[in-house]
Amino acid sequence: MRISPQSRTVLLYVLLSALWIWLSDRALDALVHGQAELTSLQSVKGWLFVASTGALLYWMIGRDLRRLQAANRRLLDGHTQALRVLVSAMDIRHRETGDHSDRVMRMATGLARLAGVHGEALRNLTFGALLHDIGKLALPDAVLIKPGKLDDEEIAVMRRHPELGYELLQRVDFLRDAGEIPYSHHERWDGNGYPQGLRGEQIPLAARIFSVVDVWDALITVRVYKPAWPEPEVLDYLREVAGSQLDPDLVALFLENYDELKALGR
Repeated sequence: MRISPQSRTVLLYVLLSALWIWLSDRALDALVHGQAELTSLQSVKGWLFVASTGALLYWMIGRDLRRLQAANRRLLDGHTQALRVLVSAMDIRHRETGDHSDRVMRMATGLARLAGVHGEALRNLTFGALLHDIGKLALPDAVLIKPGKLDDEEIAVMRRHPELGYELLQRVDFLRDAGEIPYSHHERWDGNGYPQGLRGEQIPLAARIFSVVDVWDALITVRVYKPAWPEPEVLDYLREVAGSQLDPDLVALFLENYDELKALGR
């Protein structure tokens, strides 16, 4: 029968504690004969017991926590690898250039770090960036990979993908907090975006960060509906739409660190 980690910890603690009490009592009985001295040493022994068992518990709990953290990292790595395979297949279906979703994820994560995002918020941003277009899985190919301009009805269908993506992520426990980018990366700083028409800092920071990277990537790469733009024109466009389409502070941060961020996308 396999013993649980909790049971092993308790058994080890009880065993070592009992051994300490038995050995220390035998030693005192053999070495000390005066009652007053015995009482004093029993008190010292008690404090030593508290200190030593406290240290033992600290080590044992720390060991188990490290094992749990390592298991969580392995689980998270497994989730990430599985999601990357899914997204790679999705990019192929969308006829995106190269590793589009993985590339914009790396660059958005780099820009987020420069913007002061860290910890759990950075983890959620990373997953959200990777899965930013997950809602497109529910769209028909006739709309998704149409080589020409979409008509009004097709545009309406396309604009459903942020909400569809958000709803998909709400079905997965560890992705529920990663929905800001899939839901809001088509919002605009001036309020003319979709699906909610958010304006300025009403737009979640993660989505504002990602939008800068996504616009850059959409212009600088070949798409089914357009050729790639020359790099100087792409950077000029970012400057032009800062304050209308994109958060101006984040555009400035992106341009200030452009070479570093572009290297993350390679």
